[in-house]
Amino acid sequence: MRTSEKPAANQAAGLSGPASRKLPVPPRERKPALAALAVLLILGGALATTMLVLRSGDRVSAIRITQQVGAGQKFPEQALEEVKIAADSGIDYVSWSQRENVLASFATVTILPGTLLTNPMGIKTSSELGEGKATVGLALKPGQIPAGLREGDRVQVVHVPSRSSQGETRVLAPSALVFDDGRDGSRSGNSGQITIVVDSSAAPEIVAFASSGEIAVAELPGAR
Repeated sequence: MRTSEKPAANQAAGLSGPASRKLPVPPRERKPALAALAVLLILGGALATTMLVLRSGDRVSAIRITQQVGAGQKFPEQALEEVKIAADSGIDYVSWSQRENVLASFATVTILPGTLLTNPMGIKTSSELGEGKATVGLALKPGQIPAGLREGDRVQVVHVPSRSSQGETRVLAPSALVFDDGRDGSRSGNSGQITIVVDSSAAPEIVAFASSGEIAVAELPGAR
């Protein structure tokens, strides 16, 4: 009796069919919260970088001095210039928006051209022009005034008697402030017309000797 081999064939077919198929893979679990956090971190980093770049380029308007301003002298309008500086420079600068206040104040020290104005350089009242002081105008001849004298310089006021008058050479003011050097912007040298600030007690004698041409001034380069 011959045994049928069909079942064996069917068994083989069964092994080569469904058994060869891949097992189903479960779908990966998505985490929307982590994805959102990653997006926020990227955006936050980009924003911080942008802010740093913008901040490094921030500029503010400040005041720069374009001509010498002497100690105790009022700030002239033509001496102020607007410049742009870094906002985070750390300098105690004076803002350009405060220029009206600057024009109503006085320099505490002699300020040279090109100097960035800072708050300690200005003051509302001037000790040089306060109580007990007087301004005196002098018309000096060559030989009585040094060349290149400028506003803010310090000078010694000396009585130089003429040959016909009696007296000795003596100092009338040991350190007087040159308040106005007589320049008008079109002349390169002194005109001989200067205004000085002296003690009010010495002013009458200086004026009297100046009227007779018996006054000379000597510059004190080291005094400011």
